[in-house]
Amino acid sequence: MQTSRFLQITSTKDFYKKLKLTLLVNEIFQSIQGESLYNGLPCVFVRLSGCNLRCSYCDTRYAYYNGTEMQLSEIVRYVDAYKCDLVEITGGEPLFQKKTPALIYMLLEKGYQVLLETNGSFDICVVDNRCIRIVDIKCPSSKESKKNHMDNLKKINHPDQIKFVISNRNDYDFAKKILKKTTIDFPAGNILFSPAHKIMPPYILSEWILKDNLNVRLHLQIHKIIWPDKNKGV
Repeated sequence: MQTSRFLQITSTKDFYKKLKLTLLVNEIFQSIQGESLYNGLPCVFVRLSGCNLRCSYCDTRYAYYNGTEMQLSEIVRYVDAYKCDLVEITGGEPLFQKKTPALIYMLLEKGYQVLLETNGSFDICVVDNRCIRIVDIKCPSSKESKKNHMDNLKKINHPDQIKFVISNRNDYDFAKKILKKTTIDFPAGNILFSPAHKIMPPYILSEWILKDNLNVRLHLQIHKIIWPDKNKGV
């Protein structure tokens, strides 16, 4: 099995010597997964603090700075308490903290199905390939499209997912151009077009997709449908 860059430079023995490494954690909670092909399933979310981007439509600005420093083993114990097999590492931006791949590795080794929600500005190869990586490609309305790490499109695996958050027609055309330039062998069902919440009416995006016969998946944030007045479902 191919290993991540993190594990290539860190032996298992050395890894376990460093289990006292810490991460800045904004919150840990259980909710319904709503941001991926796993939507609808119960999931434990580990929201890490800090982000290198300031997207115009960001709905988790509260995670930019606030957090509690926790040892990785302590984080795993919190996750264990929920007795839920699906875990998502999110943010903020999880890869903004360099020790995040170590946490993902620990959870994978314990048998968890681990998802990583990343803004797409960092190299995803630092993460163990057993982790399912949900990679944003930022469109122009985010004001951060110049920060896309486009080489990630060459590094994704079939279980991974690519997500475009679309606010307007310009974003939609931008996403189409990215897909046309990309020659990766990747399942169309894993390419997510997500209408920006309360900005892009889903029916309009649906009509564009159908008119263009675009082989992508319309992706709605179902946790925001269930709990429309909350930043997270609880």
